[in-house]
Amino acid sequence: MGKDYYKTLGIPKTATDDEVKKAYRKLALRYHPDKNKAANAEEKFKEVAEAYEVLTDKNKREIYDKYGEEGLKSGGVRNGGNTNGTFTYQFHGDPRATFEQFFGSSNPFASFFDMSDNLFDKNVFDLDTEHDFFASPFAGLGPRQGLGGAFRSHSFNVHTPFKKEKPQDPPVEHDLYVMLEEIYHGCVKKMKISRRVQLPDGTSKKEDKYVSISIKPGWKSGTKVTFQKEGDQIPGRIPADIVFIIRDKPHAMFKREGSDLRYTARLTLKQQGKE
Repeated sequence: MGKDYYKTLGIPKTATDDEVKKAYRKLALRYHPDKNKAANAEEKFKEVAEAYEVLTDKNKREIYDKYGEEGLKSGGVRNGGNTNGTFTYQFHGDPRATFEQFFGSSNPFASFFDMSDNLFDKNVFDLDTEHDFFASPFAGLGPRQGLGGAFRSHSFNVHTPFKKEKPQDPPVEHDLYVMLEEIYHGCVKKMKISRRVQLPDGTSKKEDKYVSISIKPGWKSGTKVTFQKEGDQIPGRIPADIVFIIRDKPHAMFKREGSDLRYTARLTLKQQGKE
């Protein structure tokens, strides 16, 4: 069975975009590996990021609602239905990039209040509790004195991220030529992505990353496979998506026309039965 993204975020299938974002915000903070040291936190953190990316994208959500995870990621046929054959999705595998894009920071735990630790004891803001901290940011403070001025310098809105989202570079597209035999049977292609990544000391280096593309039988020329945010890492910007576009490699005998193969034969007059 495929993944149930709605169950992952704990929301109904009728959830609005705002409800999806609110659920992601709560769960991403709860399972962030820098805060949650449970053995399954990393996997949960990744699962909620993938669910958020699918359910906040109108196109992905529509395909997922019709065909499930399998149809979304394969672009193939599921339960007697047909996808449009021109779109597939594969999660980029970096939930921290999703987190940073949403919050505008890789560490919002520090940027919420930007004040010294001695102002709060560690139990005042417990983001693991069932209370929705973001729906009521001042709940639980009680009569503590001296905090009002600090809080007035911050704005909380449950419907929007805390910082303006960084701009994203345009997609980088690559043609992927595939033989007709490979299209007929289906195959897996391993592709190398070369990009620049940021190091902790502020410098960057070139890095090669290999990704696998599962090409399904019958895919049309022009089908796009997207790996989100796998482009160069540039400070202040969201990495570009890397897009591979399926193209037919010229064949010695056949030419594809839609779902048909056309073969042109050259015959002599004798072969045609003519004198």
